Amino acid sequence: MPKILLVEDNEMNRDMLSRRLIRKGYDVVIAVDGGEGHEMAQTINPDLILLDMSLPVLDGWEVARRLKANDATKKIPIIALTAHAMAGDREKALEAGCDDYDTKPIELPRLLGKMEAMLGGPPAAPSA
Repeated sequence: MPKILLVEDNEMNRDMLSRRLIRKGYDVVIAVDGGEGHEMAQTINPDLILLDMSLPVLDGWEVARRLKANDATKKIPIIALTAHAMAGDREKALEAGCDDYDTKPIELPRLLGKMEAMLGGPPAAPSA
């Protein structure tokens, strides 16, 4: 079961997305700010990080830069999540070290497609 670190400060977004990912077969670990997300990425070694870019403590741009500068975490794929769909935001996220970018509100099929591409396919179906 792929372990996903969801770094999101908005409780409604966090709850909705985590429940939907768990139903799809992912193990979801949650951080509520950038500082916590940065720390947890180093300790739990997730398979993928979903990173909100507008976070308290450390913003997502800085979290991505720090994780990609660290040998222990630089290979963890990061998908930036942002409501700021401005021209240049995708490039800014990629320059900060994110591996992909998705906009809010989240369209689950699109996000799952990006996650599956990075993880080598969907999670295995739970055995009965």
